[in-house]
Amino acid sequence: MINWSTDRTTLDTQSKIADRVMKMVKRAGGMPYKKMDILMDIDACHSNGNPLKLQELLEADDFNFAHDVFGIRQHINKKTGKLNDCFVPRYSK
Repeated sequence: MINWSTDRTTLDTQSKIADRVMKMVKRAGGMPYKKMDILMDIDACHSNGNPLKLQELLEADDFNFAHDVFGIRQHINKKTGKLNDCFVPRYSK
């Protein structure tokens, strides 16, 4: 069972991260990525065993930001919220 954040500050920062991801994908001409999917991936990771330094991730350069958010997307277990394949985001706590 996945745990979810309920803290307003955390959710606000995650929303800003999701907005940045959507802009990045649009600029690159990538496949559509729903904001809710991004929010759920980031929150599942953050709340289920791999807390993130969310503000630092939001402020990261594009290369490191993309590494973490797209790595989380690729390696998140949708049933548990845990990361698979030994992936560790650079902005883990």
